[in-house]
Amino acid sequence: METAALIIVLVIALALFFDFTNGFHDTANAMATPIATGALKPRTAVLLAAILNLVGAFLSTEVAKTISGGMIREDEISATVFPSIIFAGLIGAITWNMLTWLLGLPSSSSHALFGGLIGATLVGVGATAIDGGIVMSKVVLPALMAPLTAGLIAFAATKLAYAITRRYDGKPDGRDGFRWGQIFTSSLVALAHGTNDAQKTMGVITLALITVGWQSSANPDPQLWVIVACAVTIALGTYMGGWRIIRTLGKGLTDVKPAQGFSAESSTAATILASSALGFALSTTQVASGSVIGSGLGRRGSQVRWRTAGRIVVGWVLTLPAAGAVGGLAALVVVWLGSWGVLIDAVLAVIIILAIFLRSRRNAVNAANAMSEVADSGAAVHVEDNPPPTRRQRAMARNEEQK
Repeated sequence: METAALIIVLVIALALFFDFTNGFHDTANAMATPIATGALKPRTAVLLAAILNLVGAFLSTEVAKTISGGMIREDEISATVFPSIIFAGLIGAITWNMLTWLLGLPSSSSHALFGGLIGATLVGVGATAIDGGIVMSKVVLPALMAPLTAGLIAFAATKLAYAITRRYDGKPDGRDGFRWGQIFTSSLVALAHGTNDAQKTMGVITLALITVGWQSSANPDPQLWVIVACAVTIALGTYMGGWRIIRTLGKGLTDVKPAQGFSAESSTAATILASSALGFALSTTQVASGSVIGSGLGRRGSQVRWRTAGRIVVGWVLTLPAAGAVGGLAALVVVWLGSWGVLIDAVLAVIIILAIFLRSRRNAVNAANAMSEVADSGAAVHVEDNPPPTRRQRAMARNEEQK
């Protein structure tokens, strides 16, 4: 009994650490574009996002119930085995989160979690413990549809924004009013992120509690202390700021203008909030990236850096299987060695996390340089050496010629 209790404590601690990585990994979803356009100062942006993530975590538990009462058939798994399987799955998710953060790649924390849990369950228990229907309808299909839907909405919104403000064409600062709108829309994205992503860790902890009988399976709602712990942890992670990913999403995909940022954030928030209400555990990163690409296509003369977009899509495709493979390997160690396997997994996880963190210190990215350097994605931000003259400059030039 003491060993089982210790494993549950380790699962809760690791789940909260995953929640922390989810926070700094996904800060860019809400705040990359307002930082890129100057609508918000970097530190102000991450503080605002942290507060709203905290609030959003209390607004809905539908996504948590998708995980704690749907994706994994916990009633078919032994209570003595399943906490270790959850532990192994979390190791897979955290490893992928840390690696993609190091690369500045906006991958999906959500799918890393799902992949880790699925891989660990397949190795530790078998395919019968996975509810394929739930995985397909509430994880895979939203992953395919959400970024496309968000991109199309952002494309249309950007076209509309520029059509309505066409009289400002030729005036470099004529659309600065959208920067004020970005403060509202980016705040809405941060709030939406809290309603979706914080729930996933709540679901994992609740699943572990149900498995060992510390909570009734008839009530998959997360307990109050679980909600508070997850909300505070994701808020702290958000405040840390995932500056590497902010740099890629804010400057690596396209050179974002205020009207584009406003449109992208509006699209992202609408898609996430609708999905949270339906219990779809989608990736806010995929939605945000799709929105930025859609807004880039919607502005005439804007460049979408497809090389960077391609790298991001490859990351999306690899997330589920890669996290699943690591989760499966961790589960294999547990199957072979039992409780000692959990301890070995924990030690290896700490070593991997520390190694990635120390590697990141070689070329640190922070609030001061996130938007002043070329993105790690390998695509430089396009800046014209000789920008076209404004209408006033052309008029002055004609007057000079007439003289």
